[in-house]
Amino acid sequence: MAISTLPSVLILLSLLCVANSGSIGINYGRIANNLPSPAQVVQLLKTHGVNRVKLYDTDSTVLTALSGSNISVTVALPNEQLSDAASKQSFTDSWVQSNILPYYPKTLIESIAVGNEVFVDPKNTTPFLVPAMKNVYSSLMKYGVASSIKVSSPVALSALQNSYPSSAGSFKTDLIEPVIKPMLSFLKQTGSYLMVNIYPFFAYAANTDTISLDYALFRDNKGVTDPNNGLVYKSLFEAQIDAVYAAMKALNFDDMTMAISETGWPSKGDENEAGATAANAAAYNGNLVRRVLTGSGTPLRPNEPLNVYLFALFNENQKSGPTSERNYGLFYPNEQKVYDIPLTREGLESGPTINNGSKSQVVTTPSPSPAPVNGGDVEASKAVNTWCVANEKAAPEKLQAALDYACGEGGADCRPIQPGATCYDPDTLEAHASYAFNSYYQKKARATGTCDFKGAAYVVIQHPKYGSCKFPTGY
Repeated sequence: MAISTLPSVLILLSLLCVANSGSIGINYGRIANNLPSPAQVVQLLKTHGVNRVKLYDTDSTVLTALSGSNISVTVALPNEQLSDAASKQSFTDSWVQSNILPYYPKTLIESIAVGNEVFVDPKNTTPFLVPAMKNVYSSLMKYGVASSIKVSSPVALSALQNSYPSSAGSFKTDLIEPVIKPMLSFLKQTGSYLMVNIYPFFAYAANTDTISLDYALFRDNKGVTDPNNGLVYKSLFEAQIDAVYAAMKALNFDDMTMAISETGWPSKGDENEAGATAANAAAYNGNLVRRVLTGSGTPLRPNEPLNVYLFALFNENQKSGPTSERNYGLFYPNEQKVYDIPLTREGLESGPTINNGSKSQVVTTPSPSPAPVNGGDVEASKAVNTWCVANEKAAPEKLQAALDYACGEGGADCRPIQPGATCYDPDTLEAHASYAFNSYYQKKARATGTCDFKGAAYVVIQHPKYGSCKFPTGY
């Protein structure tokens, strides 16, 4: 009698998948006046299974709160201290004595980010970067902790001269000799890695005519083929990572590893910030988490796990710049989720399947027995629960006209989206239209054609949720 080896093969494949999967951390910024205490933040991180966090300083209260938490921590030496750190070994000795040694190892400090996006710092701190990194490392050596605490520096993608196609990635020529080569040499010599901040949102918002939203959000798409090597990219994120790998290879640093020190998508933006919606933020971050925790590396580096820090933990109300800058958070300051996505492998397995079809994903909570998706459309014959939401690509006037119809002649129950009612917040046209369209759709018993509104709406298979508003599943 033959013994089947299929279960063993499946177990082996599962173990290999786990072994090659990457890690998810979160950037904990604090440019706000309404955030929870550091102790509350640590509890929030633990509650959601987050075991890696990146800071932008070495705040004593934060590092003390992280003590004994088993959360790995990246701390930072800010740009304004680079000049002193570069010129005086005594400065970095004192900095390590004051900001690292009192907390380590009870606080699991695993790396130090020396500066942040230094090449675009208006104060021209670039010449100080590599000398500062070397002095910080020497101080760590002096106190016997250099073998367990890495030194790196987050680089913005704008350090690239060229990023398309990915295989032609190259650094800006004026940076190569003064700083890129010395930095990469230092990282290689010390066994460290390059930190890179990558934001597909910026590329998409500036090139909506040429970059597909599905490609930017990890959704199903035909992909982009690199003409030089034939590799197919199904996400802009991976294409941008491989452009950095190619740029390093062009300088003969093809064995360097990388961590994505920042990436994210804003849930709100100004009128000229295309794609800055809660639905898109949920799609980007949710699909990214799934990609990192259940997938392998990039097309160019398939065996290199992706280690990613999401930006950011909270919406930070005191950040300057466009509206998007204050709306990258996964959580509001009251610790409520801006949108619901899993952050761990366990959460992915127990939560709903992320809609990776061509339709836009809304902010979701688990729904019973989600129907399969075929090319982004619901197989109606198998659907258990479906909802109707606004199409964020529809023109505002089209959404408004459809909303007026649904709440008027259409007979939708629009009382919950009136001022002061349960679903008034968030006070956006898309959120209000989604509620009204779904009410109409449910009142019509989810009949074919009742979720269209001349292209202003479509059906989804996951329970929509805007803020604390819950959408009905029937009347």
